[in-house]
Amino acid sequence: MKQKFNIITSTCVPLPLENVDTDQIIPARFLKATTKEGFGENLFRDWRYDKQGNKIESFVLNDPTYSGQILVAGKNFGSGSSREHAAWAIADYGFRVVVSSFFADIHKNNELNNFVLPVVVSEPFLAELFDAVFKNPKTEVEVNLPEQTITNKSTGTSEHFEINTYKKHCLMNGLDDIDFLVSNKGKIEAWEKKHEA
Repeated sequence: MKQKFNIITSTCVPLPLENVDTDQIIPARFLKATTKEGFGENLFRDWRYDKQGNKIESFVLNDPTYSGQILVAGKNFGSGSSREHAAWAIADYGFRVVVSSFFADIHKNNELNNFVLPVVVSEPFLAELFDAVFKNPKTEVEVNLPEQTITNKSTGTSEHFEINTYKKHCLMNGLDDIDFLVSNKGKIEAWEKKHEA
């Protein structure tokens, strides 16, 4: 069982860059590992550190001004290769939600499979959110999964977002695909018994 997802209210980390691909999220040289642990320290590795391994202070993840469980990203987040490690890195770093006006489909599903909620918002809402966070890094956002709403607490602006019903059920109950099957074992066995003939 993973951490159940209900309502998250958090400050945000702003990344106002468009077309961020999975190689930028987690560079290919870190894909050798087969477990999900430790990927967070290499999230956006080549933007966070220079070739000598020194922190690039200007990059947002190195800026103590910004923190929180919500990453606010520019349009077309997670494009490029379909590597699941990108979602592992986002989850392992501690983000529970990524907000963007558009996600690459495979990356969006990888996030959902790793208990990170991708929230698609309109361009105006995203622009207002970036504006609010840059003006005041303590700006909080409420992501309400049961109601499927996202609210900028500083302005009161709210939008509805879409999510697959099955994935919503899994997130709210802390179930991955295997857990879901196991939780329905009785129903599956009953169906098989009924249809044996």
